[in-house]
Amino acid sequence: MITAIVFVQAETARIPEVAEAIAALDGVSEVYSVTGQIDLIALIRVARHDDIAAVVADRLNKVEGVVDTETHIAYRAYSRHDLEAAFSIGLD
Repeated sequence: MITAIVFVQAETARIPEVAEAIAALDGVSEVYSVTGQIDLIALIRVARHDDIAAVVADRLNKVEGVVDTETHIAYRAYSRHDLEAAFSIGLD
């Protein structure tokens, strides 16, 4: 499974509709409305790298109201358990 994180800038007045449209796309597992310089974060989970292009370039970027995107491909995942273990090393 390949995970990509897509930062989405949307037309301000259309953020809710854009988020719903993106969430309905095949390959999109979650969409978050966030604070800061971007409007939405979409999590893409697909089987192959080529599928990321199909989701982002062919469908997500064409959602009406999407202004810009920035895609980051995850190469390693850390579970909450792994992170807690890493931070507790040497603490007794």
